[in-house]
Amino acid sequence: MANILVCDDDKEIVDAIEIYLSQDGYRILKAYDGEQAMEILKKEEVHLLIMDVMMPKLDGIRATLKIREHSSIPIIMLSAKSEDTDKILGLNIGADDYITKPFNPLELAARVKSNLRRYTSLGSLSTDNKSVYQVGGLAINDETKQVTVDGEPVKLTPIEYNILFLLVKNQGRVFSIDQIYESIWNEDAIGADNTVAVHIRHIREKIEINPREPRYLKVVWGVGYKIDKQ
Repeated sequence: MANILVCDDDKEIVDAIEIYLSQDGYRILKAYDGEQAMEILKKEEVHLLIMDVMMPKLDGIRATLKIREHSSIPIIMLSAKSEDTDKILGLNIGADDYITKPFNPLELAARVKSNLRRYTSLGSLSTDNKSVYQVGGLAINDETKQVTVDGEPVKLTPIEYNILFLLVKNQGRVFSIDQIYESIWNEDAIGADNTVAVHIRHIREKIEINPREPRYLKVVWGVGYKIDKQ
């Protein structure tokens, strides 16, 4: 079963999350600020991180930025702030998901399962498919979960990989924002526009020479996104 690192300066919240998630068989690791979380990540194999935003010493935003320099594990941001700008900030700095306090334990458990499912499909815990997909200079090896552009490796987060893989394996097909969200997040696309747009922008920044004039990931205005057949 997966190891989950919970990082929050409120020890009662950490203990409560441990109770909720341990019932599903997860091993829970605890940290109370960003520095402790990064130390645990150096010593332990962690499959998912639940990270509070506001913490002493090293807050969740700065810690996530540092973690993303060397790790693509799923990160769920946890915060009392619910405004869209805060959610977008969390996604922009590398978080995969966002949940606000007070949270429903069942929703948190569902989001943990959903993010771990995407992570395992990336091959970090298992690999199933042995397909290679090529679009011009863009190549995806779905056995090793490696992405290259013109022979150069590209590092994607689990969600970025799954969005790109969805579009590449369906070359020429246009996916609406709702279709992308429902396919990747496995839940109804309520308020999905900003979430999908942020991840699409990140993918373009990583695979395109000029993100404003993309070779691969194209927008079909008023409809959605696609990867052209080449």
